[in-house]
Amino acid sequence: MSEALSAEAQPAEVLDALIIGAGFNGVYQLHRLREKGFSVKVFEAGASLGGIWYWNCYPGARVDSHVPNYEFSMKEIWEDWNWSERFPGWDELRQYFAHVDKKLDLSKDIQFNTWVSGAQFDEQSNQWIVHTADGNETRTRFLIACMGFAAKPYLPDFDGLESFSGPCYHTANWPQEGLDMTGKRVGIIGTGASGVQVAQEAAAVASQLTIFQRTPMIALPMQQRKLDVATQQTQKSTYPAKFRQRAVSSSTMFDIVADERSAKEVSEELRQAIFEAAWQKGGFQFWFGTFSDILLDEESNLLAYEFWRDRTRSRLNDPWLQEKLAPMKPVHPFGTKRPSLEQNFYDIFNQSNVDLVDLRESPIQKITPTGLVTSAGAHEFDILVLATGFDTSTGCFTQLDLVGSGGKRLDEVWSDGVKTYLGYSIPHMPNLLMLYGPQSPTAFCNGPTCAEVQGDWVVNCLSYIRDRNFSRIETTDDAAASWAGHIAQVGEGTLFPRADSWYMGANIPGKRRELLYHPFPQDYLEQCEAAAADDYAGFELS
Repeated sequence: MSEALSAEAQPAEVLDALIIGAGFNGVYQLHRLREKGFSVKVFEAGASLGGIWYWNCYPGARVDSHVPNYEFSMKEIWEDWNWSERFPGWDELRQYFAHVDKKLDLSKDIQFNTWVSGAQFDEQSNQWIVHTADGNETRTRFLIACMGFAAKPYLPDFDGLESFSGPCYHTANWPQEGLDMTGKRVGIIGTGASGVQVAQEAAAVASQLTIFQRTPMIALPMQQRKLDVATQQTQKSTYPAKFRQRAVSSSTMFDIVADERSAKEVSEELRQAIFEAAWQKGGFQFWFGTFSDILLDEESNLLAYEFWRDRTRSRLNDPWLQEKLAPMKPVHPFGTKRPSLEQNFYDIFNQSNVDLVDLRESPIQKITPTGLVTSAGAHEFDILVLATGFDTSTGCFTQLDLVGSGGKRLDEVWSDGVKTYLGYSIPHMPNLLMLYGPQSPTAFCNGPTCAEVQGDWVVNCLSYIRDRNFSRIETTDDAAASWAGHIAQVGEGTLFPRADSWYMGANIPGKRRELLYHPFPQDYLEQCEAAAADDYAGFELS
């Protein structure tokens, strides 16, 4: 047999692990699995590292979790890295990922511009056959999904959307080369985090800005500030202790700890003082760092809302705007939709070039080549921005063609609700593990923190499987059903089901309404550790 034929006959390489996504979770998995001696690669749809911070390049895009909480805890990365702002923007986060890449030599094992379209589990070999959009196939023992929770933008089915003649972009698909809004008439549909951020930038340069709001956004003061190198270098002696604490703390989300008392049991004077202190600290301090029952008790929640409302209305000159942007009665309980962080969002509405349209009063009827038409009349723009959110958590999975054991497709497994075990594993999907996915604390735990906490659990699990010569891990239907019941029960003890939010899947027409995330990271982590200590109870290893 010729050498060419002999080479042709060789079986294709089979990876130990293939990771989908090169954001915080994906690059941490790559680094840790390589350390453990696994053969591993990453498939990334973008052209560089960063995950959401590759795609989020719209004006004003920045993280809503402060540094150093929002970075890896590895000393070799943070010891010679310094931030310029407390809440870094997308461009600085890209620089950070380049720094991480240089330190850990990651790119050599990452295949960029590679869209995973689906995967099929081969039961004969206990391997996943992973398909990419370019028609290629790769075999791997373990498939690790690190796609994040906001990988599938939601585009409402607006009549005539394709007819708009000017630039029209969802914030998640912003052109990498940027888009100049100076002197332009800009329309923004949506007032979630990206809508707030784009609006603040557009208001400063656009000739006219019209913001279309369905539900008032409860935006909190960011209290942004510049950071200097000297101060950060001084503070770095405390970093190891901070990072150890965040890995085991109930404040895993944002390095924030609430007063253990109820907002109802303290005096009015003390309550206002605690609210004010949190307000001045900025970030999500006012969301999670006032009283322990804000998201559990309706009366305490209303007290927090009223403080926010009064502070916000005082910044608005027009009574009509006061009621539209910060209504006297809350549309939903405070904090049951994720707040945005703002720097001057409410102030821009006092400008003559900024208008607000209430879509509950005047729904959009159609998009036209020059703008859009609501039930109250026509609006014309040069640029149309769709800040319409994401099919979060499950959307990035259901858009893939995943076929598991017995030919079971993911849409069949989830036909009557999301089912996972510990947010890591899906029934009938052997050897597929998820990070930062549904039914884990994803929305309540920032990216780099979850990447390390969940990531170490997965690395330890795969090491356990390898060391004991197992080739297959999968959760049972019973374990997944029990976990889904636990998530629902935990949610019922909170105010989250009271809002039509993406936490509940309620922002997507036709999507099942259910709590998609575990709201208490500490409880979650304890259950994960208990399962691991009990030889991965709830999983079948074979």
